[in-house]
Amino acid sequence: MRILHTSDWHFGQSFMGKNRHAEHEQLIAWLLQQVDVLAIDAVIIAGDIFDTGAPPSYARELYNRLIVGLHEKQVGLVILGGNHDSVAMLAESKPLLTYLSTSVIPGALASIDEEVVVINKRDGTPGAVVCAVPFLRPRDVQQSEDGQSADDKQAGLMLAIEKHYDAVYQVALAVNAKLGGRLPMIATGHLTTIGASVSESVRDIYVGSLSAFPASGFPPVDYIALGHIHRPQVVKPHIRYCGSPIPLSFDELGHEKQMLLVSFEQPGTAPEIQPVLIPNFQPMASIKGDLATVEKALKTSGKHGTPERPVWVEVEVETDDYLSDLTLRLQTMVAELPIEILRIKRARGNVSQSLVAERKETLAELSVDEVFLRRLSVEVLDEDLAAQLTLCHQQIASELQEPQV
Repeated sequence: MRILHTSDWHFGQSFMGKNRHAEHEQLIAWLLQQVDVLAIDAVIIAGDIFDTGAPPSYARELYNRLIVGLHEKQVGLVILGGNHDSVAMLAESKPLLTYLSTSVIPGALASIDEEVVVINKRDGTPGAVVCAVPFLRPRDVQQSEDGQSADDKQAGLMLAIEKHYDAVYQVALAVNAKLGGRLPMIATGHLTTIGASVSESVRDIYVGSLSAFPASGFPPVDYIALGHIHRPQVVKPHIRYCGSPIPLSFDELGHEKQMLLVSFEQPGTAPEIQPVLIPNFQPMASIKGDLATVEKALKTSGKHGTPERPVWVEVEVETDDYLSDLTLRLQTMVAELPIEILRIKRARGNVSQSLVAERKETLAELSVDEVFLRRLSVEVLDEDLAAQLTLCHQQIASELQEPQV
């Protein structure tokens, strides 16, 4: 039995105003090639198939294309709802998709039995039993009680999630026994596990209740396919985050994107787990340094772009971050390059110093207007917004000013 573990596709994501449609199209085409090359029997998507609960129509079309493409290749698909997904939206097509070799678990279901899925090999015979647990919202597994402390709520939620996993596992054991008791057992999850590190595109979940779930709370299965964390990570040899298939933030550029090939060759043996590296469908770069360093790096990055597919760039300027015409300077640098600068950041180390002049002025020596104008100068703002902020400042300062005696 050969399974491809992936997660966090985020169909419909708008990346700083940029559409990811073309990348996801190429990702689907690549995946459909890989299932043949690697002889994949089934694919598991461990949550966040969509970026929002109300995805645009093109994102739904991509979703349907992925499902139909895998069905045509006789590859099973298990889709788990994530914290970005709408339970209602995923549930509306759930019955229909069962006819397309696809099991959708949008959220915690009324019957635990429905969270146990048997996935077949390409020849139609049972290949593995999955404890298909989606993202669990606190209201799905516990009732709130008055007077609970934050620690009590966290402990209660952790115990409730652990009990949910155990209940699903017990049903899965019974299903496996009916099938001969020799099928591999897999569990899924969409949460943060203790020891996992997040990126800036990952939303905190269980805020104020559960920061991370301990690995000891998972059932004793052969493999645990996790989602929610966008960087590939090994929690334990058999507990893995595969990461997102495309970068969802600039701070995800430091690692190669991958899916995980999980192979069960012999009954009763540990699976073989191999990363399957994903091509880079959209050139991106994060550049940091002074203006001279940035200019050199922009020229190098420009070699990876084309007029049809320019490089998306984030720039963080150090030492020169006080310049009021910083945006204009950077745009001039890339005027002839296949580059789009999507974000400009100023290193904050110089902000407080820039409010004080070379003469070692203190804030007490500066007027309110001088402090405002100097602070405004270190921000990257268009002229209209800067003018609006200045007008607001003047109005507020005038209203607060006490009459002279």
